[in-house]
Amino acid sequence: MPTTLRCARDDDADLLPAIERSAAQAFLACEGLQWIASEEVLSAAQHRAFIAAGHSWVVVDEQDRPQGFLCGQACGEDWHIVELSVARALQGRGQGRRLIATVSAWAQAQGFTGLTLTTFASVPWNAPFYARQGFEWLDAQSCSDFLQRQLAAEQAHGLTDRCAMRLKLQGAS
Repeated sequence: MPTTLRCARDDDADLLPAIERSAAQAFLACEGLQWIASEEVLSAAQHRAFIAAGHSWVVVDEQDRPQGFLCGQACGEDWHIVELSVARALQGRGQGRRLIATVSAWAQAQGFTGLTLTTFASVPWNAPFYARQGFEWLDAQSCSDFLQRQLAAEQAHGLTDRCAMRLKLQGAS
C-alpha cells in the first residue's frame, strides 16, 4: 500500500483517534499491558489543537486517508513527541521511522536541539524501536522538569516501566 506523508489538516482530526485505537491493539500481546488497548486516546479536539499549531503530521494512503500520525509540542530547546501511532495493519513497514525522520528535519529547521518522548522501556516497538532510531535513554538527572512531570503523571495513571528518551538533532550541541 503506497503512502504519502503530509502535514495534518483539520478534516483529519476526526479520523486520528481511530488510528491510535488501532495501534493500541498491539498491546493485547503484552502481558500485563492488555488494558492499554481499551484506554482513552487523544480526542479529535486535542488533535485539532495540534493541527492548528502546525504540530501534527500524517501518513496517508492512496485515497489521502490518514493511516498514521505524529503530534507534539515545543518544550524549551526540545520538541516533545506527544503521540506516534500507526494503524495496526501498517505497523512494521517503516511508517513510524518516516514520521520521525520528517519531524526531526522539521524540528531542526525550527532551531530545536532535540526530540524527546516518554515510552515503555521494555515493549519491543517502544524504547528499543526508538533506540534504533538514535534516541538515547535519559536518567532522572538528565530529564527536564517537563519530562519528570510527564513520567510522574504517567505513573499516577498506572503506566509503569516508562522511560524518557531524547534524540539529539544534527548540528545541535
